[in-house]
Amino acid sequence: MSAAVLLAACDQTPSAPPAQTAQRPAVSVVVVHARDVVRTAELPGRVSASQVSDVRPQINGIVQKRLFREGSDVKAGDALYQIVPDTYQAALDSAQATLQSALASVPSAQAKVDRYQELAKSNAVSKQDVDDAVAALAVAKAAVESGKAAVQTATINLDYTTVRAPIAGRVDASALTPGALVTASQDTALTTVRTLDPVNVDVIQSATNMLRFKEAIRTGRLKFNGPGVTVKLTLEDGSTYAHSGTIQFAENNIDETTGTFTLRASFPNPDHLLLPGMYVRAVLDEGVEPNTFVVTQQAVTRNAKGEATALVVGADGKVEQRVLEVLRNVGNGWQVGSGVKDGDRVIVEGVQLVRPGQEVKAQEVTVDDATGDVKDANAKAAAE
Repeated sequence: MSAAVLLAACDQTPSAPPAQTAQRPAVSVVVVHARDVVRTAELPGRVSASQVSDVRPQINGIVQKRLFREGSDVKAGDALYQIVPDTYQAALDSAQATLQSALASVPSAQAKVDRYQELAKSNAVSKQDVDDAVAALAVAKAAVESGKAAVQTATINLDYTTVRAPIAGRVDASALTPGALVTASQDTALTTVRTLDPVNVDVIQSATNMLRFKEAIRTGRLKFNGPGVTVKLTLEDGSTYAHSGTIQFAENNIDETTGTFTLRASFPNPDHLLLPGMYVRAVLDEGVEPNTFVVTQQAVTRNAKGEATALVVGADGKVEQRVLEVLRNVGNGWQVGSGVKDGDRVIVEGVQLVRPGQEVKAQEVTVDDATGDVKDANAKAAAE
């Protein structure tokens, strides 16, 4: 019996271990589709007031008092300074008296002319006497017109004793105090008024970018958005300005030194958040590029040649490597001119775990354009 047991044991051969099933690595993919992309350009710029006016006196005199609060908003025509008016009031009174004298002499001269003309019909006076009377009447009337002009000049000068705001805006600090002597058209401004709503933003654009922009429009690759190009601002702290602006004009010449030209945009500024001299970044919506592809940045790598590449899962579930023509960045993605086609599944997660030709298990996800966060496509669809 023992021999039979041993013989049976010798006949048993060890069983082979079960074959290991190859595991396909899981990757996350984004399906790319052609879409219209707004073309933007981010350029440095400086804020400037839409209107600036230095306030200067137009007559000579002594500043009697200041009539505004420094740093306040004023309207066009508001009184800012009062110059001592006594001398100019006296000049106006004198001019008015002279005018009254001239007006009083006209009726007498007119009556003399009428009388001499009647007498001349009967040869009671000579023709020379009539001519002298007519000339005297003309002189009297000319004196009236001269008097009127003198009164008008004196009135203007008296009005200039009140220095008014030439434009609406915010007034700066006063350069002079009451008691200071001022002269007409002096070099030193009494103060400055700046219009801060709206404001201008001057941005610098290169001539090369301008040529590329025009060529893209000519070939139809770029569709212009309309007569007004929308502009947005990024402030120094990184925040986005709440109001959009529009391009007002572009310089008609290129700076010979820098090869650039200036674009001016106008922005509403109701809260006076933008101040002259402030540095900003202007984002210009130049137009729309139709039927273009955008690949999220985390899907793009560089090969040994420095070329931009992406891994794509083909219809057979195998990985392909594509060389991309990267044009520019769009949000958290790259706009590409070639390398992908509509419906391609581009790997965004798990790129380091796979290689070209390897079969993978692809899970479709979506990428938030604003933040770059990857989200499950099925969960998003269920939520919607």
